[in-house]
Amino acid sequence: MTGAGRGAVFLDRDGTINVDHGYVFRPGEFEFIAGAPEAIRRLRDAGYLMIVVTNQAGIARGLYGEADVHELHRHLDRELERHGTAIDAYYYCPHHPEKGTEPYRRECACRKPLPGMLLQAAADFSLNLGGSFLVGDKLSDIEAGLAAGCTPILVDTGYGADVQIVPPDVLRVADLAAAADLILTRKVMT
Repeated sequence: MTGAGRGAVFLDRDGTINVDHGYVFRPGEFEFIAGAPEAIRRLRDAGYLMIVVTNQAGIARGLYGEADVHELHRHLDRELERHGTAIDAYYYCPHHPEKGTEPYRRECACRKPLPGMLLQAAADFSLNLGGSFLVGDKLSDIEAGLAAGCTPILVDTGYGADVQIVPPDVLRVADLAAAADLILTRKVMT
């Protein structure tokens, strides 16, 4: 699906929006990366849907439950509301192919680097994936964006600084604020 429709900015969560302290699921552990709320506001104000796509293997591993993920996302919503913005939708993968317990230990189409979450969001919101971006801090994020037909942007926050080899045509920036600058500049140019 790359035709007409609204564009989105798909955001990885941990390491892109917030500091990745390792399996963040408690609101008290949540800490924005500097500039993230303002970047989300600017992109949303420019007309992009803001959609979080996050692997949450901590569920499969039994570290926390799906209710904890929902509560953290409600906390994120409240924090973003204080900054005059919001996330339009959340998609998460609770699975892991090798670790954890049933029903979560399994192969799936939603775990990044597979594009299942992005494709589901595209179907749910009639998105133009070719006019959309994915911003993340891991190669699995980038690969999911490429597989879905989005423009991927690797940020050097989270695990991004550790990525040595970046696929051709993948954009790389310091953080979500710089990604917003790049996306908004590209929108003006097109």
